[in-house]
Amino acid sequence: MRLLPNLDRAASIEDLRVLAKRRIPRFAFDLVDGGAESERNLRRNLEAFAEIELTPRYMVDVGAIDTRATLFGQTFDAPFGMAPIGMLNAFWPDADLSLARICKRHNIPYVASSAASTTLERLAEAAEGNGWFQLYVSGDPDVTESLIARAEAAQYPVMMVTADVPAAGKRDRDIRNQLAVPFRFTPEVVMQLMARPLWSLASLRHGKPNIANYADLLQSATSYADVQKTLITPRFTWQDLGRLRDRWRGKLLVKGILHPDDALRCAELGCDGIVVSNHGGRQVDFGPPTIAVLPSIAEALGGRVKILLDSGVRRGADLIRAKALGAHFALTGRALAFGVGAGGTAGADRAVEILTLELHRAMGQLGATSIADIGNAAITPRKQSTAIASDPAKYRDLPSSSISS
Repeated sequence: MRLLPNLDRAASIEDLRVLAKRRIPRFAFDLVDGGAESERNLRRNLEAFAEIELTPRYMVDVGAIDTRATLFGQTFDAPFGMAPIGMLNAFWPDADLSLARICKRHNIPYVASSAASTTLERLAEAAEGNGWFQLYVSGDPDVTESLIARAEAAQYPVMMVTADVPAAGKRDRDIRNQLAVPFRFTPEVVMQLMARPLWSLASLRHGKPNIANYADLLQSATSYADVQKTLITPRFTWQDLGRLRDRWRGKLLVKGILHPDDALRCAELGCDGIVVSNHGGRQVDFGPPTIAVLPSIAEALGGRVKILLDSGVRRGADLIRAKALGAHFALTGRALAFGVGAGGTAGADRAVEILTLELHRAMGQLGATSIADIGNAAITPRKQSTAIASDPAKYRDLPSSSISS
């Protein structure tokens, strides 16, 4: 019986997802894999990317392809980075540090979540200059200020403020799994742990995951409601964002933007960029796919600030689709998380390799020798550009994998 997966057989991010599902108890796998309510928005993110066709162009010398992208004065080896995911060590033990180190190795940015299972200081050290910090604005101003001061001291050059959590998303999988704080070891959970011995043993070695940056504050928490009161606030406004802009001396991004008017307000407040994001389909079930709203946002901004995009990136060609429709950079959380779940640090390494190799090959097919070459001309014209939004039958389950589940 093979205990460790053969990562060389993983040809895609979906293959890594299947391998991760084999190794991780359902309650922990669903924590990352799941979305809000019926998960329609999660599926639509993937389907919307797949609907955008790119037109190959040939007889161009593509013997040398440059996938590097420069953002905020730093040049990265690829136009994507790790999106923030909270409590990721519950998915696979020590996932936070593994991913931070892999991002540094591949010279791409790693965004440390304020709800990470590892302190922001340790993650900054692991990312070695490639780390950015993601902030959830707390209902307690002192908590928010403490996190900002710590991020400054850790020398994060970029802070990403997440705006799309006025309330925590309703995730049906977590409800069915009876996910709670502190975690309850029900008979069903014990059976899942027995069926996933590698995960269980690794978790014993690394200890129970928590939300490390709030560890002292959350000691008395007895429910997710208590956690949410510390992590987020329903009262975050444009005025609060303006104060954060004045407070933070580095580059400031706002994550969770889906409307052109909101993007323009971020620019007017002096933010350095936005992240077009629907939280990977984890917050609401009724929102639009991010790639579908990207063109209107890019047109409204007219190059005033940098545009990043997340939610639904699973293929190297998705990075090209995002760039062609107006994004300067992309982030992906689940893709790299599936890698670390499939094979720890080696699996995370494989996930970055897959995306980078797919990007390189797609650029060659399109006749693009650098990321800067990719523009709207790469998009195949479609007479019915809104087809995906008008045809619910297109919203199918996640694509099948060549590795059987």
